[in-house]
Amino acid sequence: MEKREFSRRREHLLNMIGVGGIAIQPTAPERVRNRDVFFPHRPDSDFFYLTGFPEPDAIAVFVPDRPQGEFLLFCRERDSEAETWHGRRAGLVGACEIYGADDAFPISDLDDILPGLLENKERIYYTMGRYPEFDQRLVGWITRVNDKGRSGIHAPDQFVSLGHVLHESRLFKSRQEIKAMRRAASIAADGHRRAMSACRPGMFEYQIEAELLHAFMRRGARSPAYPSIVGGGANSCILHYVENQDQLNDGDLLLIDAGAEYDYYASDITRTFPINGKFTDDQAAVYEVVLRAQFAAIEQVRPGNTWNMPHEAAVEEITRGLVGLGILKGRVSKLIRDEKYRPYYMHKTGHWLGMDVHDVGDYKI
Repeated sequence: MEKREFSRRREHLLNMIGVGGIAIQPTAPERVRNRDVFFPHRPDSDFFYLTGFPEPDAIAVFVPDRPQGEFLLFCRERDSEAETWHGRRAGLVGACEIYGADDAFPISDLDDILPGLLENKERIYYTMGRYPEFDQRLVGWITRVNDKGRSGIHAPDQFVSLGHVLHESRLFKSRQEIKAMRRAASIAADGHRRAMSACRPGMFEYQIEAELLHAFMRRGARSPAYPSIVGGGANSCILHYVENQDQLNDGDLLLIDAGAEYDYYASDITRTFPINGKFTDDQAAVYEVVLRAQFAAIEQVRPGNTWNMPHEAAVEEITRGLVGLGILKGRVSKLIRDEKYRPYYMHKTGHWLGMDVHDVGDYKI
Protein backbone atom coordinates (compact mmCIF):
# COMPACT_ATOMS: atom_id res chain seq x y z
CA MET A 1 0.00 0.00 0.00
CA GLU A 2 1.42 3.37 -0.98
CA LYS A 3 2.20 5.97 1.69
CA ARG A 4 -0.20 8.47 0.17
CA GLU A 5 -3.04 5.99 0.78
CA PHE A 6 -2.45 6.16 4.54
CA SER A 7 -2.03 9.94 4.37
CA ARG A 8 -5.37 10.28 2.60
CA ARG A 9 -7.08 8.17 5.26
CA ARG A 10 -5.61 10.24 8.07
CA GLU A 11 -6.64 13.49 6.41
CA HIS A 12 -10.19 12.21 6.09
CA LEU A 13 -10.27 11.19 9.75
CA LEU A 14 -8.88 14.53 10.91
CA ASN A 15 -11.59 16.33 8.97
CA MET A 16 -14.26 14.19 10.63
CA ILE A 17 -12.81 14.75 14.12
CA GLY A 18 -12.62 18.52 13.72
CA VAL A 19 -11.09 21.17 15.93
CA GLY A 20 -11.67 20.40 19.60
CA GLY A 21 -11.46 16.66 19.10
CA ILE A 22 -8.74 14.09 19.71
CA ALA A 23 -8.65 10.48 18.47
CA ILE A 24 -6.65 7.69 20.07
CA GLN A 25 -6.04 4.32 18.44
CA PRO A 26 -3.77 1.66 19.98
CA THR A 27 -2.44 -1.27 18.03
CA ALA A 28 -3.10 -4.82 19.19
CA PRO A 29 -0.99 -6.07 22.10
CA GLU A 30 1.35 -8.99 21.61
CA ARG A 31 -0.24 -12.28 22.67
CA VAL A 32 1.49 -15.13 24.48
CA ARG A 33 1.28 -18.47 22.70
CA ASN A 34 2.83 -20.40 25.55
CA ARG A 35 5.28 -19.47 28.32
CA ASP A 36 7.80 -17.07 26.69
CA VAL A 37 6.72 -17.63 23.07
CA PHE A 38 4.46 -15.09 21.37
CA PHE A 39 2.13 -15.43 18.44
CA PRO A 40 3.34 -13.52 15.37
CA HIS A 41 2.20 -9.94 15.83
CA ARG A 42 -0.66 -8.75 13.66
CA PRO A 43 -1.51 -5.04 14.09
CA ASP A 44 -5.00 -3.89 14.97
CA SER A 45 -6.77 -3.33 11.66
CA ASP A 46 -8.01 0.18 12.51
CA PHE A 47 -4.54 1.16 13.69
CA PHE A 48 -2.83 -0.19 10.58
CA TYR A 49 -5.49 1.31 8.29
CA LEU A 50 -4.48 4.76 9.53
CA THR A 51 -0.74 4.34 10.03
CA GLY A 52 0.71 1.44 8.03
CA PHE A 53 2.86 0.86 11.13
CA PRO A 54 3.46 -2.89 11.72
CA GLU A 55 5.20 -2.94 15.10
CA PRO A 56 3.67 -3.76 18.51
CA ASP A 57 3.68 -1.37 21.48
CA ALA A 58 2.38 1.60 19.50
CA ILE A 59 -0.36 4.20 19.91
CA ALA A 60 -1.58 6.61 17.23
CA VAL A 61 -3.02 9.96 18.32
CA PHE A 62 -4.75 12.45 16.01
CA VAL A 63 -5.16 16.08 17.06
CA PRO A 64 -6.60 18.42 14.40
CA ASP A 65 -4.88 21.82 14.14
CA ARG A 66 -2.14 20.96 16.63
CA PRO A 67 0.65 23.41 15.63
CA GLN A 68 3.47 20.89 16.12
CA GLY A 69 1.72 18.25 13.99
CA GLU A 70 -1.63 16.46 13.86
CA PHE A 71 -0.50 12.81 13.64
CA LEU A 72 1.46 11.60 16.66
CA LEU A 73 2.92 8.12 17.01
CA PHE A 74 4.06 6.62 20.28
CA CYS A 75 6.34 3.67 19.59
CA ARG A 76 9.42 1.77 20.72
CA GLU A 77 12.77 3.51 20.51
CA ARG A 78 15.73 2.04 18.64
CA ASP A 79 17.63 -0.45 20.80
CA SER A 80 20.59 -2.27 19.30
CA GLU A 81 20.55 -5.10 21.84
CA ALA A 82 16.79 -5.69 21.59
CA GLU A 83 16.96 -5.50 17.79
CA THR A 84 19.74 -8.12 17.75
CA TRP A 85 17.41 -10.51 19.56
CA HIS A 86 14.00 -9.62 18.17
CA GLY A 87 14.37 -7.70 14.91
CA ARG A 88 14.59 -4.16 13.59
CA ARG A 89 12.58 -1.24 14.90
CA ALA A 90 11.63 1.94 13.08
CA GLY A 91 12.26 4.09 16.13
CA LEU A 92 11.15 7.68 16.49
CA VAL A 93 12.97 8.91 13.39
CA GLY A 94 11.58 6.06 11.30
CA ALA A 95 8.08 6.71 12.59
CA CYS A 96 8.27 10.16 11.01
CA GLU A 97 10.42 9.53 7.94
CA ILE A 98 9.01 6.13 6.91
CA TYR A 99 5.46 6.17 8.26
CA GLY A 100 4.59 9.84 7.97
CA ALA A 101 4.08 10.78 11.62
CA ASP A 102 4.30 14.51 12.28
CA ASP A 103 5.72 13.83 15.73
CA ALA A 104 6.90 10.68 17.50
CA PHE A 105 7.49 9.89 21.17
CA PRO A 106 8.77 6.89 23.11
CA ILE A 107 5.95 4.56 24.13
CA SER A 108 7.45 4.65 27.63
CA ASP A 109 6.54 8.37 27.85
CA LEU A 110 2.85 7.82 27.09
CA ASP A 111 1.69 8.40 30.68
CA ASP A 112 3.57 11.68 30.83
CA ILE A 113 2.53 13.13 27.46
CA LEU A 114 -0.97 11.92 26.60
CA PRO A 115 -2.81 13.58 29.53
CA GLY A 116 -1.49 16.94 28.32
CA LEU A 117 -2.91 16.27 24.86
CA LEU A 118 -6.34 15.70 26.40
CA GLU A 119 -6.39 19.06 28.15
CA ASN A 120 -9.23 21.38 27.11
CA LYS A 121 -10.42 19.09 24.34
CA GLU A 122 -14.19 18.82 23.84
CA ARG A 123 -14.45 15.35 22.32
CA ILE A 124 -12.44 12.16 22.47
CA TYR A 125 -12.74 9.56 19.74
CA TYR A 126 -11.86 6.12 21.04
CA THR A 127 -13.33 2.62 20.84
CA MET A 128 -14.02 1.40 24.37
CA GLY A 129 -14.07 -2.30 25.15
CA ARG A 130 -11.63 -3.62 22.59
CA TYR A 131 -8.56 -3.37 24.83
CA PRO A 132 -9.77 -3.25 28.46
CA GLU A 133 -6.32 -2.58 29.95
CA PHE A 134 -5.87 0.47 27.74
CA ASP A 135 -9.42 1.58 28.60
CA GLN A 136 -8.40 1.78 32.25
CA ARG A 137 -5.30 3.80 31.44
CA LEU A 138 -7.37 6.26 29.43
CA VAL A 139 -9.88 6.67 32.26
CA GLY A 140 -6.95 7.37 34.58
CA TRP A 141 -5.56 10.07 32.27
CA ILE A 142 -8.95 11.74 32.04
CA THR A 143 -9.22 11.73 35.83
CA ARG A 144 -5.80 13.37 36.10
CA VAL A 145 -6.86 16.14 33.71
CA ASN A 146 -10.16 16.68 35.53
CA ASP A 147 -8.26 17.11 38.77
CA LYS A 148 -6.85 20.32 37.28
CA GLY A 149 -10.31 21.88 37.07
CA ARG A 150 -9.47 24.68 39.51
CA SER A 151 -6.71 25.76 37.13
CA GLY A 152 -9.20 26.21 34.32
CA ILE A 153 -8.24 22.94 32.63
CA HIS A 154 -10.83 20.33 31.68
CA ALA A 155 -10.89 16.93 30.01
CA PRO A 156 -13.13 15.97 27.09
CA ASP A 157 -16.72 15.47 28.22
CA GLN A 158 -17.92 13.79 25.02
CA PHE A 159 -16.94 10.22 24.14
CA VAL A 160 -17.44 9.18 20.52
CA SER A 161 -16.75 5.67 19.25
CA LEU A 162 -13.82 5.94 16.87
CA GLY A 163 -14.92 2.67 15.31
CA HIS A 164 -18.31 4.14 14.43
CA VAL A 165 -16.59 7.01 12.61
CA LEU A 166 -13.79 4.99 11.02
CA HIS A 167 -15.63 1.84 9.96
CA GLU A 168 -17.88 3.60 7.51
CA SER A 169 -14.69 4.74 5.74
CA ARG A 170 -13.23 1.23 5.80
CA LEU A 171 -16.44 -0.16 4.27
CA PHE A 172 -15.80 1.70 0.99
CA LYS A 173 -12.62 0.42 -0.66
CA SER A 174 -10.15 2.49 -2.65
CA ARG A 175 -8.52 1.34 -5.89
CA GLN A 176 -5.42 0.26 -3.99
CA GLU A 177 -7.48 -1.72 -1.53
CA ILE A 178 -9.37 -3.45 -4.33
CA LYS A 179 -6.07 -4.29 -5.98
CA ALA A 180 -4.78 -5.88 -2.76
CA MET A 181 -8.03 -7.80 -2.27
CA ARG A 182 -7.93 -9.14 -5.83
CA ARG A 183 -4.37 -10.29 -5.23
CA ALA A 184 -5.42 -11.99 -1.99
CA ALA A 185 -8.30 -13.72 -3.80
CA SER A 186 -6.03 -14.86 -6.63
CA ILE A 187 -3.58 -16.35 -4.14
CA ALA A 188 -6.38 -18.11 -2.28
CA ALA A 189 -7.76 -19.53 -5.52
CA ASP A 190 -4.32 -20.93 -6.35
CA GLY A 191 -4.25 -22.56 -2.94
CA HIS A 192 -7.62 -24.20 -3.44
CA ARG A 193 -6.63 -25.53 -6.86
CA ARG A 194 -3.39 -26.92 -5.43
CA ALA A 195 -5.31 -28.61 -2.60
CA MET A 196 -7.82 -30.14 -5.01
CA SER A 197 -5.05 -31.50 -7.20
CA ALA A 198 -3.20 -33.02 -4.24
CA CYS A 199 -6.20 -34.56 -2.51
CA ARG A 200 -6.34 -38.37 -2.36
CA PRO A 201 -8.16 -40.88 -0.11
CA GLY A 202 -5.98 -41.79 2.84
CA MET A 203 -4.40 -38.37 3.23
CA PHE A 204 -4.99 -36.35 6.38
CA GLU A 205 -6.82 -33.06 6.55
CA TYR A 206 -3.69 -31.30 7.82
CA GLN A 207 -1.80 -32.43 4.72
CA ILE A 208 -4.34 -30.62 2.57
CA GLU A 209 -3.98 -27.59 4.83
CA ALA A 210 -0.22 -27.74 4.20
CA GLU A 211 -0.86 -27.50 0.44
CA LEU A 212 -2.91 -24.35 1.02
CA LEU A 213 -0.28 -22.71 3.20
CA HIS A 214 2.45 -23.54 0.70
CA ALA A 215 0.52 -21.91 -2.12
CA PHE A 216 -0.27 -18.86 -0.01
CA MET A 217 3.27 -18.21 1.17
CA ARG A 218 5.02 -18.81 -2.12
CA ARG A 219 3.03 -15.93 -3.60
CA GLY A 220 3.66 -13.53 -0.75
CA ALA A 221 0.73 -14.14 1.59
CA ARG A 222 2.62 -14.78 4.82
CA SER A 223 -0.49 -15.83 6.71
CA PRO A 224 -3.96 -17.19 6.07
CA ALA A 225 -6.69 -14.64 6.68
CA TYR A 226 -8.17 -16.96 9.33
CA PRO A 227 -7.53 -20.54 10.50
CA SER A 228 -8.14 -22.77 7.49
CA ILE A 229 -11.11 -25.13 7.69
CA VAL A 230 -10.37 -28.49 6.06
CA GLY A 231 -13.14 -30.91 6.93
CA GLY A 232 -13.74 -34.32 5.39
CA GLY A 233 -16.98 -36.30 5.67
CA ALA A 234 -19.03 -35.35 8.73
CA ASN A 235 -16.43 -32.75 9.72
CA SER A 236 -17.58 -30.65 6.77
CA CYS A 237 -20.87 -30.02 8.61
CA ILE A 238 -19.11 -28.14 11.43
CA LEU A 239 -19.14 -24.54 10.28
CA HIS A 240 -15.90 -23.49 11.99
CA TYR A 241 -14.07 -26.82 12.17
CA VAL A 242 -10.34 -26.15 12.63
CA GLU A 243 -8.90 -29.35 14.10
CA ASN A 244 -7.95 -30.55 10.60
CA GLN A 245 -6.65 -33.85 11.99
CA ASP A 246 -8.71 -36.70 10.52
CA GLN A 247 -7.95 -39.05 7.66
CA LEU A 248 -9.81 -38.56 4.40
CA ASN A 249 -12.04 -41.44 3.36
CA ASP A 250 -12.80 -42.70 -0.12
CA GLY A 251 -16.33 -41.71 -1.11
CA ASP A 252 -16.58 -38.71 1.23
CA LEU A 253 -16.66 -35.03 0.36
CA LEU A 254 -14.04 -32.52 1.51
CA LEU A 255 -14.96 -28.95 2.41
CA ILE A 256 -12.22 -26.32 2.39
CA ASP A 257 -12.89 -22.82 3.74
CA ALA A 258 -9.61 -20.94 3.42
CA GLY A 259 -8.39 -17.50 2.43
CA ALA A 260 -5.06 -15.73 2.15
CA GLU A 261 -4.14 -12.42 3.75
CA TYR A 262 -2.09 -10.23 1.43
CA ASP A 263 -0.84 -6.80 2.46
CA TYR A 264 -3.23 -7.01 5.44
CA TYR A 265 -6.28 -7.68 3.23
CA ALA A 266 -8.27 -10.89 3.46
CA SER A 267 -9.80 -13.27 0.98
CA ASP A 268 -12.35 -15.96 1.81
CA ILE A 269 -13.20 -18.94 -0.42
CA THR A 270 -15.17 -22.10 0.35
CA ARG A 271 -15.36 -25.09 -1.97
CA THR A 272 -16.55 -28.68 -1.57
CA PHE A 273 -15.41 -31.58 -3.78
CA PRO A 274 -15.19 -35.39 -3.72
CA ILE A 275 -12.05 -36.77 -2.10
CA ASN A 276 -11.69 -39.45 -4.79
CA GLY A 277 -12.47 -37.03 -7.63
CA LYS A 278 -15.94 -38.34 -8.48
CA PHE A 279 -19.31 -37.30 -7.04
CA THR A 280 -21.91 -39.93 -6.18
CA ASP A 281 -25.37 -39.19 -7.61
CA ASP A 282 -26.65 -37.96 -4.23
CA GLN A 283 -23.59 -35.77 -3.66
CA ALA A 284 -23.93 -34.26 -7.10
CA ALA A 285 -27.62 -33.52 -6.55
CA VAL A 286 -26.95 -31.59 -3.34
CA TYR A 287 -23.94 -29.86 -4.90
CA GLU A 288 -26.05 -28.61 -7.79
CA VAL A 289 -28.62 -27.14 -5.39
CA VAL A 290 -25.88 -25.18 -3.63
CA LEU A 291 -24.36 -24.09 -6.94
CA ARG A 292 -27.70 -22.77 -8.19
CA ALA A 293 -28.11 -20.88 -4.91
CA GLN A 294 -24.68 -19.33 -5.35
CA PHE A 295 -25.47 -18.19 -8.90
CA ALA A 296 -28.83 -16.78 -7.75
CA ALA A 297 -27.13 -14.81 -4.98
CA ILE A 298 -24.41 -13.47 -7.28
CA GLU A 299 -27.09 -12.29 -9.69
CA GLN A 300 -28.44 -10.03 -6.92
CA VAL A 301 -25.07 -8.44 -6.15
CA ARG A 302 -25.47 -5.20 -8.05
CA PRO A 303 -25.67 -1.47 -7.27
CA GLY A 304 -29.07 -0.41 -5.94
CA ASN A 305 -29.95 -3.74 -4.34
CA THR A 306 -30.10 -4.10 -0.57
CA TRP A 307 -27.64 -6.17 1.46
CA ASN A 308 -30.16 -8.94 2.16
CA MET A 309 -31.31 -9.57 -1.42
CA PRO A 310 -28.50 -12.04 -2.29
CA HIS A 311 -29.33 -13.98 0.88
CA GLU A 312 -33.03 -14.04 0.07
CA ALA A 313 -32.28 -15.34 -3.44
CA ALA A 314 -30.03 -18.08 -2.05
CA VAL A 315 -32.60 -19.13 0.57
CA GLU A 316 -35.31 -19.39 -2.07
CA GLU A 317 -33.13 -21.55 -4.33
CA ILE A 318 -31.95 -23.77 -1.47
CA THR A 319 -35.51 -24.27 -0.20
CA ARG A 320 -36.73 -25.12 -3.70
CA GLY A 321 -33.84 -27.55 -4.06
CA LEU A 322 -34.58 -29.23 -0.72
CA VAL A 323 -38.16 -29.73 -1.84
CA GLY A 324 -36.94 -31.18 -5.11
CA LEU A 325 -34.72 -33.64 -3.23
CA GLY A 326 -37.63 -34.69 -1.02
CA ILE A 327 -35.95 -33.40 2.14
CA LEU A 328 -38.62 -30.71 2.70
CA LYS A 329 -42.29 -30.95 1.79
CA GLY A 330 -44.73 -28.09 1.17
CA ARG A 331 -44.97 -24.78 -0.65
CA VAL A 332 -41.65 -23.03 -1.04
CA SER A 333 -43.00 -19.65 0.10
CA LYS A 334 -44.47 -21.08 3.30
CA LEU A 335 -41.38 -23.14 4.04
CA ILE A 336 -39.29 -19.97 3.77
CA ARG A 337 -41.71 -18.03 5.95
CA ASP A 338 -41.54 -20.77 8.59
CA GLU A 339 -37.73 -21.00 8.22
CA LYS A 340 -37.84 -24.75 7.63
CA TYR A 341 -34.59 -24.47 5.68
CA ARG A 342 -32.62 -23.38 8.76
CA PRO A 343 -31.51 -26.86 9.93
CA TYR A 344 -29.68 -27.08 6.59
CA TYR A 345 -28.78 -23.41 6.07
CA MET A 346 -28.54 -21.58 9.38
CA HIS A 347 -26.39 -18.57 8.46
CA LYS A 348 -26.40 -15.56 6.19
CA THR A 349 -25.09 -15.53 2.64
CA GLY A 350 -21.84 -13.61 2.76
CA HIS A 351 -20.33 -10.79 4.81
CA TRP A 352 -18.20 -7.70 4.31
CA LEU A 353 -14.58 -8.38 3.41
CA GLY A 354 -11.48 -6.25 3.80
CA MET A 355 -8.72 -6.00 6.38
CA ASP A 356 -10.77 -8.34 8.55
CA VAL A 357 -12.31 -11.43 7.05
CA HIS A 358 -15.61 -10.43 8.69
CA ASP A 359 -14.98 -6.80 7.93
CA VAL A 360 -16.37 -3.74 9.64
CA GLY A 361 -19.31 -1.61 8.54
CA ASP A 362 -23.03 -1.60 9.16
CA TYR A 363 -25.28 -4.12 7.43
CA LYS A 364 -28.20 -2.11 6.11
CA ILE A 365 -31.05 -4.42 5.17
